[in-house]
Amino acid sequence: MTLQQAILNKDLETVMQILVEDPPRIDDKDENGVPLCLVAAATGSFPIVKYIVEYSRASMNTVDDENRNILHYAAMSGDVELARYLVEKVGMDITSGDKQLVTPYQIAFEKNHQELLSYFKEKVQASYEEMYHNPIGTGMFPDPSIVRVGEDYYMVNSSFIFFPCIPISHSRDLIHWEIIGHAITNPQWARLDELEGGRGYWAPDISYNNGTFYITATYRLNDTGTVYRRQIVVSSDKPEGPYSEPSYIEEDGIDPSIFHDDDGRHYMLLNRGARILELSSDCKKQIGEAQLLYYGSQKRAPEGPHLLKKDGWYYLFLAEGGTGPGHRITVSRSRELLGNYEPCPFNPIMRQMDEKAGIQRCGHGKPVCTQKGEWYMVYLCGRRLEKDGQSYSVLGRETALDPVTWTADGWPMVNELKGPSVLQRKPDLPKWIPEEKDNPAGEWMCPRPPEDGAVKIEKGSFVLKGSKAPLSSVDARNILVRRQDGFSFNASTTLVIPELSEGQEAGLTCYYDENTWVCFYIGRKEDRYFIQVKEHIGQEDIHHEKILLNAGNLSGEELGLKVDTDCFRRSFSYELEGKEQIAAVLENVSYLCDEGIRMGKRFTGAMVGMYVYSGEMERYAEFKNFTYVRK
Repeated sequence: MTLQQAILNKDLETVMQILVEDPPRIDDKDENGVPLCLVAAATGSFPIVKYIVEYSRASMNTVDDENRNILHYAAMSGDVELARYLVEKVGMDITSGDKQLVTPYQIAFEKNHQELLSYFKEKVQASYEEMYHNPIGTGMFPDPSIVRVGEDYYMVNSSFIFFPCIPISHSRDLIHWEIIGHAITNPQWARLDELEGGRGYWAPDISYNNGTFYITATYRLNDTGTVYRRQIVVSSDKPEGPYSEPSYIEEDGIDPSIFHDDDGRHYMLLNRGARILELSSDCKKQIGEAQLLYYGSQKRAPEGPHLLKKDGWYYLFLAEGGTGPGHRITVSRSRELLGNYEPCPFNPIMRQMDEKAGIQRCGHGKPVCTQKGEWYMVYLCGRRLEKDGQSYSVLGRETALDPVTWTADGWPMVNELKGPSVLQRKPDLPKWIPEEKDNPAGEWMCPRPPEDGAVKIEKGSFVLKGSKAPLSSVDARNILVRRQDGFSFNASTTLVIPELSEGQEAGLTCYYDENTWVCFYIGRKEDRYFIQVKEHIGQEDIHHEKILLNAGNLSGEELGLKVDTDCFRRSFSYELEGKEQIAAVLENVSYLCDEGIRMGKRFTGAMVGMYVYSGEMERYAEFKNFTYVRK
C-alpha cells in the first residue's frame, strides 16, 4: 500500500509504518501535485494529521501550487477538532489567503460547515459576514491618501494621464467607496495633452483644515526640457468640489502631502526621504526652503511622506523600497516638528514577506482615526497573475486597509506586523452601502481630456465623437474607459453602426496606454463592412482575420460587441441580426499591465471601454447599454 492510499483509507498504522521506514515519503505529492500532508488534512483524519505534525519531517510551511496550506485543506473536511489543533497548537491562521485570496474561513463558509464556522467566529471574534476582504479599492486605485471629517471619510488616488484627474472617493464604513468628484475637472487646467502614458498626476494627498479641503499631487511631465516634476495644490469647501485652479509649487520631488500643525502653520512634505517646506496660509505658495527631516529606515527610494501628530509626537510615515516586491511602510518620530526623527524598532510596520502570497508590493500608506477611536491605514498593494514563470500586475496597484494598533510606548503597528491581511474584521462603524447608480459617471475616464462635447454620457447611452488620431498616438482623444477591477470579467455593448468611410473604426478597446491595447471594431473596406480584432504591442500591430459582413450600407443597424476575459485569455464575439459569432480569441494579453513591455512609465492598470477613430472626417457613434460584470 502506498502512503497516499493509507492516508485516504485513514489507516494510521500503515502511515506510521511507511514513514518510519521511509521518512522522505511525506514530501510526496498526489496525482494533482498536492503534498500528502495536505491530502491528509483534507480527509479530516485528526490522528493521522497529528502524527504527521508531531512525528514526521513535514514542514508546516508546506503549500500547494495555489499557496494553500494545511488549514485550507482541513477546512475542506469541516472537522472542528482538526482545525482547532492546527490553529491553537500549530499556529495556523484562519484568515491566510491563497493566490486567489481564498481563506480557510471562506472555504468553511462556502461549504456551510456550521460547527467549523462557529469555532472560527469564536477565534476571530467576528462572523464571516462581519469580515471584509482586501483590497478595498480594486483596479487602478494606487497611492491612497485619506482624511476623516466627522463621520465621513474621503480618499484620493493617482490618476496619471486619465481625465478627470485625481478621483475623490467617499465612505462611511471604510470598506465601501464611491467616487463623488475629481480634483481637476476643467480640461484647460489638466495640462495632459502632450503627456505620455504613466505621466500626469502622481500620488495625491487630501487634507482638511478649518472648513477647507486641500488636495496636492505631483504633476509629472515627459522627460524633455529641464523640469520633470512640479507640485500642484487645489482647494474647495466641498469634498466633491469643484476645486480651485491648480497652484504650482516649484519644488522638485514626488509624493507631496500637506500637514496642518496645531499652531495654524501649514507644511508640504515630499520625497528624497522626507523633506518639509512651509506653505502660505492658503497653502498655495511656498514661503520657506525645503529641508530634510529624515531619509528613512531602509534608505532605498524613500517617498510618500505623511506626518501625523499624536500625544505630543510627530510621526513620520514613509514608503520605501520602490513600488515593486520590496515595497514597505516605515515610521519614525520626533518631539519637535523639525527635530531629529527616531526610527521605529519594529520597521517596516507593513511589508509583504511571503513571496507566494496573493497580495504583494504593499506600501505608501496613510493612517486615519475613526470617530470611535480605532486606527486604520490605507495603503497600496498589487495582485498578480503568473504565466511562464513571470508575474503580471494586470489590475495595476490597488488600495488595501488594515487596522493599526499602538504599543505601550507609542509606536504604531499595522495588522500586528503580520503584513497585509486578506480577510479582516470590519471597523466598528455603522453599515453603509453607496447608492446604486446607472452608469455612474465616476467610473468613466478618458486618456487625456476629450474634445469639447465629444463624449456624452446619458442613462444607457454613450455618444463619442471620432478621434482624429489613432489609439497608438498621444493625440488620440475621446476614448472612454473604466477600470478593469477583476482578473475575469465580461464587457459588452450595442453599437449603432455609424456611417463609416474606409480607414475609420468604432468599437470596444482593452486599453493600458498608447503603447499597449487591443481593439475590437467595425470598419469599412471599399463597399463592405467588416469586423476585426487588432493588438498593438509597442511598435507592433497584429491584425487578426477580417470578418466580412453582408454587402450594403449597415449604417443604423445594431451590432453587439462583447469581450469575455479569463485572466490572460480574451474572447471577442459579435452579434448581428440575432446571430452571435466568435471573432477572435487571444490566449495571452499579458502586455496589458505594468510589466507587459519596457516602454515609458507603466504604473497604471488595464482598462476596458469604447472608442471611435475617424481621422480628419467628423463622425459620431452611439453605444447602448454598456455592461461590465466581474466574474
